[in-house]
Amino acid sequence: MKKGIIGKKVGMTQVFTETGNVIPVTLIEAGPCVVVQKKTVEIDGYEAIQLGFSDIPERKVTKPEAGHFKKNGLPLKKHLKEFKLEDISGYNVGDTVTSDLFAAGEKVDVTGITKGHGFTGSVKRWGHRILRMSHGSGPVHRHVGSMGANSTPSRVYKNKKMAGHYGHEQVTVLNLDVVKIDAEKNLIAVKGAVPGVRGGIVFLRNSIKA
Repeated sequence: MKKGIIGKKVGMTQVFTETGNVIPVTLIEAGPCVVVQKKTVEIDGYEAIQLGFSDIPERKVTKPEAGHFKKNGLPLKKHLKEFKLEDISGYNVGDTVTSDLFAAGEKVDVTGITKGHGFTGSVKRWGHRILRMSHGSGPVHRHVGSMGANSTPSRVYKNKKMAGHYGHEQVTVLNLDVVKIDAEKNLIAVKGAVPGVRGGIVFLRNSIKA
């Protein structure tokens, strides 16, 4: 990885090109982030930088968390994220990372937490088809159906696609185009949709498969 930043999903809109085409984009408020810590090979066994995003009052953090920032005289941040970079020599503790780290036309990978749907049935969670709407198959047509469990093995196998907690999991969308950047407002317009709700935290990095 060459670069990365923490951001907040603002919402979706559209951008018109010079030829009049419409591009659906997601607006991400990327930064400003503060370099809170540098991980080195000598001490930690690997190289990385830890970024902090979004201010938070001291009453909302624990004493160990507050001490992590105060030992370097940094403002308290709500979200922390490590980025393993190829070269961290250009970063120092206290530096500010902003949206101009990226440029229009680049490819990025965006990681976020998908929307949570709670406990859902197998039809919604896995896309199973419903039972026939004919006589005799009711009264509920969205049941799981046969599990194929006879006297052998007399149980249901593990990892069966059944009802359960749907959503609220980390997902990374690869190779999204950076359409536009507003450095003054720290906004990055990324083509297409990214996981998460409006106001959710996302992580951007340069695309690793582009």
